[in-house]
Amino acid sequence: MLSPIRLMPEHARVYRALMLQAYTQHPQAFGSSVAERAALPLSWWAKRLAADPNAHELVLGVFDGQQLVGVVGLAFESREKLRHKCSLFGMYVAPQARRLGQGAALVQAALAGARTRPGIKLVQLTVTHGNLAAQALYERFGFVSFGLEPMAVAVDDGFVSKNHMWCRLPDEGVRCT
Repeated sequence: MLSPIRLMPEHARVYRALMLQAYTQHPQAFGSSVAERAALPLSWWAKRLAADPNAHELVLGVFDGQQLVGVVGLAFESREKLRHKCSLFGMYVAPQARRLGQGAALVQAALAGARTRPGIKLVQLTVTHGNLAAQALYERFGFVSFGLEPMAVAVDDGFVSKNHMWCRLPDEGVRCT
């Protein structure tokens, strides 16, 4: 298993390429289209990878040699009443790196990253309804479902629903409770 690292602005080009692959292969899994994201300048991707320890977003990735093969992000709330939570986003592992523990390593690293932020009490996410492998992965780390959003994402042939999940961060340890 490869160890996730925090992606920095210099990783913007490979991060963009991997995410465009994700949007292309799994359009039902993401709220943005490949066309929308492909149109964004490289500076947008670099900004998402800001090195500031208090950045609004934290993106982690795993490399196999020089190739980025998996990513996950956390978006931190800035509004006063919502600062106790963050959202896990953009989880993707390239096909050649699946079933090797990379997804689990990314979720574990994201939860550890959430714990480094003062005041963060919970992590939330959405997963495409019916994506049982992804849902099972999140459940292994203590995420629980709290609702199903119908027609959450429009895709070429209709709509897909999203399962909303959350976990409360314990004071110590890796698993949510």
